[in-house]
Amino acid sequence: MLGALALPILSTAPASAAPGAAASVVTPCSYLPPLPYKVHASAVTIRSRASSKSTAVGVLYKSHKFTVHKKSGNWLYITDRTTGVKGWVSGTYVYRDTRMCLD
Repeated sequence: MLGALALPILSTAPASAAPGAAASVVTPCSYLPPLPYKVHASAVTIRSRASSKSTAVGVLYKSHKFTVHKKSGNWLYITDRTTGVKGWVSGTYVYRDTRMCLD
């Protein structure tokens, strides 16, 4: 058949599974180091203060590496390691991915 996709069949344990039955539990993998922050837009404005109305001091591009120093609400104080510019970026566009582990 043209255009057909082969998808894996997923099954779950029924709600009436016996107590003590082997079940996977999703945990935040706290034993692994945290994932790095990433820019999830093509570019983000670096601002002098944690406000969208404050002065722009630079641009953080998706390919740039940066260091997060502190957080204030949804804003992150960063240093762009590519240009050396320091300032605030919105957490709407810059955030840390998360991972979950099955135990």
